[in-house]
Amino acid sequence: MLKTHTHRSNSVNLTFPGTSIIVGVSSSATFATAISRQVASVKKRGGRRIDDHKLQYTRSSIKASISTSVSTFTTVKGVISVGPSITGVLSSVTVGLIGTMADCVTDILGNSFVLELVSANLDSSGKEKETVKASAKSVGFDNESKLYKYECEFRVPDEFGKIGAILVENQHRKEAYIKNIVLDNGNVIFPCESWIHSKYDNPDKRIFFTDKSYLPSETPVGLKVLREKDLESLRGNGEGERKSYERIYDYDTYNDIGDPDTDSDLSRPVLGGDQHPYPRRCRTGRQSTSTEPWSESRMAVPFYVPRDEDFSELKEITFGATTLFSVLHGAIPTLESILTDADKGFSLFKDIESLYDNGVDVDLTISGLLNVLPTLLRALTSAARNVLQFETPRIKDRDSFSWYRDEEFCRQTLAGLNPYSIKLVTEWPIISKLDPIVYGPAESAITKEIVEQEIKGFMSLEEALEQKKLFLLDYHDLLLPYVNKVREIDGTTLYGSRTLMFLTSTGTLRPLAIELTRPPNNGNPQWKHVYTPCWDATGAWLWKLAKAHVLAHDSGYHQLVSHWLRTHGSTEPYVIATNRHLSKMHPIQRLLCPHLRYTMQINSLARLALINAGGTIDTSFSLRKYCMQLSSDAYAQHWRFDHEALPADLINRGMAVEDESAPHGLKLTIEDYPFANDGLILWDAIKQWATTYVNHYYPQPNLVESDQELQAWWTEIRTIGHGDKKDEPWWPQLKTQQDLIKIVTTIMWVSSGHHSAVNFGQYDFAGYFPNRPTIARTKMPNEDPTAEEWEAFINKPEDLLLESFPTQIQATKVMSVLAVLSSHSPDEEYIGTNVEPAWAAEPTIKAAFEEFNGRLIELEAIIDSRNNDPNLRNRSGAGLVPYQLLKPFSGPGLTGKGVPYSISI
Repeated sequence: MLKTHTHRSNSVNLTFPGTSIIVGVSSSATFATAISRQVASVKKRGGRRIDDHKLQYTRSSIKASISTSVSTFTTVKGVISVGPSITGVLSSVTVGLIGTMADCVTDILGNSFVLELVSANLDSSGKEKETVKASAKSVGFDNESKLYKYECEFRVPDEFGKIGAILVENQHRKEAYIKNIVLDNGNVIFPCESWIHSKYDNPDKRIFFTDKSYLPSETPVGLKVLREKDLESLRGNGEGERKSYERIYDYDTYNDIGDPDTDSDLSRPVLGGDQHPYPRRCRTGRQSTSTEPWSESRMAVPFYVPRDEDFSELKEITFGATTLFSVLHGAIPTLESILTDADKGFSLFKDIESLYDNGVDVDLTISGLLNVLPTLLRALTSAARNVLQFETPRIKDRDSFSWYRDEEFCRQTLAGLNPYSIKLVTEWPIISKLDPIVYGPAESAITKEIVEQEIKGFMSLEEALEQKKLFLLDYHDLLLPYVNKVREIDGTTLYGSRTLMFLTSTGTLRPLAIELTRPPNNGNPQWKHVYTPCWDATGAWLWKLAKAHVLAHDSGYHQLVSHWLRTHGSTEPYVIATNRHLSKMHPIQRLLCPHLRYTMQINSLARLALINAGGTIDTSFSLRKYCMQLSSDAYAQHWRFDHEALPADLINRGMAVEDESAPHGLKLTIEDYPFANDGLILWDAIKQWATTYVNHYYPQPNLVESDQELQAWWTEIRTIGHGDKKDEPWWPQLKTQQDLIKIVTTIMWVSSGHHSAVNFGQYDFAGYFPNRPTIARTKMPNEDPTAEEWEAFINKPEDLLLESFPTQIQATKVMSVLAVLSSHSPDEEYIGTNVEPAWAAEPTIKAAFEEFNGRLIELEAIIDSRNNDPNLRNRSGAGLVPYQLLKPFSGPGLTGKGVPYSISI
């Protein structure tokens, strides 16, 4: 409520009894003129308010009675906090608020922003009350908050009622980022966190609501029209090219990752639709390419995202989108200009070591590289030369040979960068689902005899299956359709692969066999071979090469499916639908908002230079130009919303079973599974927070089903955002509180815990690329070798392994990108740390958030304790990188821990 600062003002009520006069009668006109003069005189003398609607003219009488009443006003001070904006964030970086001389004059004259208060109530006749206006004047820069401050004063009539919204018009010629608007020393708060367009770009006023959340049915009557109007302003009409200052959320297919106008080899299929199902992205409305009308041109750089999806506050320019753009368009082209031979690999392992020990000679003044290097890599500058020197990844720093060992190869499936692929073997023999007429015999070449030979009499195959001892990395069916097509591209090769592992009595995994398969081609039959750990030299080297191929497959699956598709790609439709259908005052919008920030911005940069034709992934991973097509196949075959919840994912892969007596209601198949052990605690904390929140705003089940905004939101996610899956039976219904809790918990988990688990360890595990090569460039030496090929392998097998690894350009490109993607900004928004204004405004919600924060602090201590437990051999041991990717909090930089709210890098 507002504090009362009352100013009394006499009001003059002029009353004329009788019937209304006919306009135009001279005596009445003369009288009206006299009255007007008297009114002007009264206003001039006493500042009294005239209620014009009480003036009545009569033919029968010219008497006027002037009655005096008292009307009170409350003077309300308003403070606008405006963030310094980043101009040209993806090119040159300049900081400031005022962009033109005209804007400077606007600030000096005190007309920077025009604000209008909107009452939450209607007047006595059922109409909206008139707004109360004020102009805000600049009062300078606040050093403590690092924000510009603007102040104004409103004179609010006491009968105005409760303030429910505020309208803002930006008088500058440049957009401004408003963090919040505070009235009456904090008694009324408008959380804004939004860019405000200039009135010269768009005359429509921006609408902001207070920090009080309302379901649609509970919306104060005076705000219902504004609530719908604000949502409509975000939806657009699906036409035209979007402008940079707009905030329009609409859907489109991935029809912009190709660049056919530049080169026909850069043409890519549209992702989204019957042929290549995929989640939808945000529509930009750019023109079509001249060669492919179904493809969107890439002329506009950077790509449009709704203005509020851009980085909202002045972040350290050495991090985030700016750094990524600088690396992709500055560092990588510079490296390519130095490493001129695109096919040149590393001749010796010491050449790989020199990337960390000696660095690469480079001109650091090119493309502003000095501005981004502190977060990317180490720079050593001397009078003689400039050097780019990569940070030593943690896995190499702790144990230079860990990448070479079988036990680490297996351990990383549970406590590494991609813990989402390993699954329990439940059926034998292992059978492909692909058409044997096209791809050859379906049964795996990993036989019972091979398995029992490797487990050396510990148990039979049947006993191993019954006791849940066999686990699999299976990239056979997903990769095999691409093998022949990929092999037509110079500088790469491909197999379908299966890797079988055995759970030992100590809880660790041991590799048993790797199967590599090539389908029939050019009249040649299917080729497949099973490799096992060997004690002879030739077999041992073949085993090492087979592991390199599997690691390249796992790297591609990790980046394209576990990371991009299941977090970045699948989340963008949630962002779009949330803004289109959940009002800014909707409690679920406010619950999800921190989890959806900045995702569309980072996704647009990925389409610009990472997942696009000719981008880093397209040129440096085994699938090459088929990378995103494989991601589409994985979406079509495997993606299910209900399996994106962590418990459901673990159960689906056979890594857990439901057990009410077990912690989290699940019994893990491998007890020491670091990702699952830590992830389930985080999942439960998120779910408990969501449960309290949802039950507070939806105390009865019928409120969920009757919430029109919520139902429209969920319908659009299913039928448009993920429209290629709209007819699937597994979509959760949305009828009860429990339905809503499951849905929002899944979205919150995917954007926080899931993304962090597969993102922030990328440099630690893959920055030393022999541990996780992104590509295997040469075929296995025993696949139809010539005499010369086999002799070369026998004479110097190490050369073949180095030739199989990425080229110098591929390796340094990927390392540069991973260093940025794995870094936290200094002002990272970690889950459970910053309480949103709307949460703080509601005591029950604030208390629930504090409990949520407390559980996350406990998780920090639990993870530290687990990493120091010598009995947990998958996370504790000599030279091991401790598993801490799901520790909620972190400092800035390459830390290998920390769980931000959202997918912001």
